[in-house]
Amino acid sequence: SCRNNPQKAADSSSASVESLTSNESGFSSSGSKDELPVNYFSPVEIADLFQRAGVPFSKDYLASQVDPKVLTTSFDKAVNLGILCADLGYMNMYEMTGSSPDIITSIKKLSEDLRVDQFFDFDAITRLSLNKSNLDSLLFLSLSSYSHVDNYMRENDLGHLSVLMMTGVWLEGQYLTTRVVENYPDQRLKDRIGEQKMFLDHLIETTRPYCGNDSQFTRLCNDLSELSNKYKDVKILYTRGEPVAIKDGKGLTVKQTETSNVVMSQEQLAQIIEASANLRNNLIKKN
Repeated sequence: SCRNNPQKAADSSSASVESLTSNESGFSSSGSKDELPVNYFSPVEIADLFQRAGVPFSKDYLASQVDPKVLTTSFDKAVNLGILCADLGYMNMYEMTGSSPDIITSIKKLSEDLRVDQFFDFDAITRLSLNKSNLDSLLFLSLSSYSHVDNYMRENDLGHLSVLMMTGVWLEGQYLTTRVVENYPDQRLKDRIGEQKMFLDHLIETTRPYCGNDSQFTRLCNDLSELSNKYKDVKILYTRGEPVAIKDGKGLTVKQTETSNVVMSQEQLAQIIEASANLRNNLIKKN
């Protein structure tokens, strides 16, 4: 794990970061029914889109008000751990991790409470966050840590917590993007928000088995359905492109390419922005 051999992780960071980001931010790819579809909005991808659109870093977007000491249920701890992991990915890409040490402190406390802190090398993450030349190593440690936590939860009958972390990561990415697009109306960002209709459908199906677990899960399922309703009339049109050959560790594979065209009105976007913010803020409101 990252904790056991951080130097090895740092030495192989460039290739590892490429692998993790191409697999949508380190979620399990074990082939389980909870595996993420390719249009999942990862924090690393979000920050990359922001930077290409000329969007500056903003500390105001972060969930800095999260206080692990007031979170009492595993539901709150898992979903807020996902939210903060997304914030960490966002800060890492902007090389601004050192600007909000409270985020790392909160991740540490929540991971300890959920008994998954063994998968985080917090000393290395903190050290690398202060050295901007080690961005690749920092990204690798952060994404790899999250991947190990996710796999551990899936393998130990804690699937409900894995789903909550997934929800937190995705929702914070959605929140960051909707906040940014209000001030920087870049078409690429708008399209990616529209494309999340497909992932949201997947997330709702993944969450469905747990909707009756308790009142918190019931409310989450209802809130996700409400957000999905805002996407109801958003249309995503796909155009098949030419196949491309991709060389990987297993040899040469041919993949079909396609482009998407999102049809979404400004009114629909505004409703999605409002619903996304309400859902995200409800999940961190205890802080």
